[in-house]
Formats: sequence, structure tokens, C-alpha cells
Amino acid sequence: MEALNFLIYPFLACLILIVIHAYFGIHILQRGIIFVDLALAQFIGIGIALSFLLGEEHGTILALVFAMLGAFILSLSKRVARLVNIEAFIGVLYIFSVCAAILVLDRSPHGLEEFKTILNGNIIWVTPHEVFTTFLVYGVVGILHVVLRKQFLALSYEGKGTAFFEFLFFASFAIILVKSVKMAGVLQVFSFLVIPALIGRLYSLKPFKILMIGWGVGVLITVAGMALSYKLDEPTAPVIVAGLASVFFVLLVIRHFTHRNGPA
Repeated sequence: MEALNFLIYPFLACLILIVIHAYFGIHILQRGIIFVDLALAQFIGIGIALSFLLGEEHGTILALVFAMLGAFILSLSKRVARLVNIEAFIGVLYIFSVCAAILVLDRSPHGLEEFKTILNGNIIWVTPHEVFTTFLVYGVVGILHVVLRKQFLALSYEGKGTAFFEFLFFASFAIILVKSVKMAGVLQVFSFLVIPALIGRLYSLKPFKILMIGWGVGVLITVAGMALSYKLDEPTAPVIVAGLASVFFVLLVIRHFTHRNGPA
């Protein structure tokens, strides 16, 4: 009972993280820009790093500024793709973001610990208020994507749509990441975005089925990972990330030997 009381809010936080990130993961995988989450999250991390230096009361504003700037940059990705390999561009953006965050945090007396916080987050210590506000933000973004689902699906699956909807897609994604990175860290956010959707795509190419499979596996592994990290007194995020990755590798091998025709 003690463990349940301690883990209930971190579990609820992980649950809403999985729900929204697995959805965005379907779009990201279809677009073929796998590391965009990692790059954008780390770019937002520059704002978080600046807040450690200038005062944490500025954290949300600085993170939102870098989120919108990153969203604008990524909304131009189709134009960039005409000039250079888009994954290479995203990789350069990620490396720049990491180096910029390190340079900022180097001026902070606790720079190393703060850098680890950006990577790993503090989801085990999430408060009821943080869970509630995150649910509200994710809910608003979710409603937006339900209302504009045809436009967003056309962007990802058909490559059709206006620059406005492209920016709106990445801006809503960036807003999600502002909450996610501060709560869970870059590594766990990236794993929730990519791995559940990848597991779903092992068994189906239909967005709804991918989402259902990704949600199911994501929730199960998160529950097991949180329980294991609590029992072994290990960092929560790395345990969950390692668990998701391990399950993906195992299912990939099983899929290879049992279903040669690919997902339906």
C-alpha cells in the first residue's frame, strides 16, 4: 500500500505521457523524421538550462520561447529537405542544442546535476498539481488534433497541407514537450514517442491499431518499470526506457521468425 500511494501520481503522469506521445509518434514515424522529438526536446532544454541560470521562475516562459522557435524551424523541414538530408539537419539541431545547454549550464554551480535533470527528469517526484495541469494542457492539444485530424493526417500520410497547418502541428507538439521534458526528461519523452509506435507498427500499418497496441504495451512496461525501480531503488526513467527498448527488440526478433509477410 505504501508503494502504491507513492507511485500513483508518477504512474498517472506516465500514463498521460504515453497517450499523447504514442499518438505523435505515429505521425513522426510516418514522416520519417525519427529524431525530431529528441532534437526539439533538447532545443527546449536550452530554455530550461537558461532558467537554471537566470532563475527558475522564468522556466516556463523560456521553455515556451524555445519551443515556438524550434517549432518554426521544424515547420520548414520540407523546404530544408530539398537542400540537405532532413535527418542530418535534425541531427545538427540536436548537437547544437546539447552544446548550447552545456555551455549555459557550465556557468551554473550545479551544472552537471541540472544537465542530468534535463535528460532524466524527476517524474518519480511529480506532484498532483503537475499531473492535473499536464492533463489540461495535453487535453487541449488532444482536442485540437481531433478537430483537425484530417489536416494533420494529410500532412503526415499524403504530404499535403499548408504551411500554417505544418507550423500548428509542430507548435502543438512543442507545447507538449515543454511539459513533458520538465517532468520526465528528454530520454523518457523520446522513448514514449518512438518505441510504442514502433511496436505497434510491427503488427499493423493502420494508425488506430498502431495506437492501441502502443498504448497497451507502453502502459504495461511502465507499470513494471516503475515497480522495479522502486524495489531496486534505481532511477525510474532509465529503467522504463531500458524496459521499453528491450521489449521492442524481443518482439522484433519474434516477429521476424513468425511473420515473414510484414504488418497488415
